[in-house]
Amino acid sequence: MTLSELPSPVWPVLVLLVIQAGDAVMMVRPPKFIVDCLDGVRFPRDWWWTLTTAKAVSVSGLAVGLRVPGVAMTTTAAIVVYFLAAGAAHIRARALNSAFWVNCLGMLLLSLAVLVVSFVRW
Repeated sequence: MTLSELPSPVWPVLVLLVIQAGDAVMMVRPPKFIVDCLDGVRFPRDWWWTLTTAKAVSVSGLAVGLRVPGVAMTTTAAIVVYFLAAGAAHIRARALNSAFWVNCLGMLLLSLAVLVVSFVRW
């Protein structure tokens, strides 16, 4: 098993990029389901800007990584870590509602799939 420094195929990275961009935009004025999710894990409102920043930076990393070796792979791995931390926050807060199962774990699985499909060579 080896790792590819540039994504191939590219389309899974593009899908993740679009989802992350949409998520970053939604964080500017979070809809109720995001507010409920963040309140459910007791994430302080005065720190929400950090999530917006992290999501925006991930979009940049995925975009740059389409041409610069290693950047998209590292960014995708960072997104996996982000959703592992989000999952841990949900478990710690006992906020195991649909936001946990669908949004958090769904995005964890998607980002893991992108990492494997686009960067791992067997």
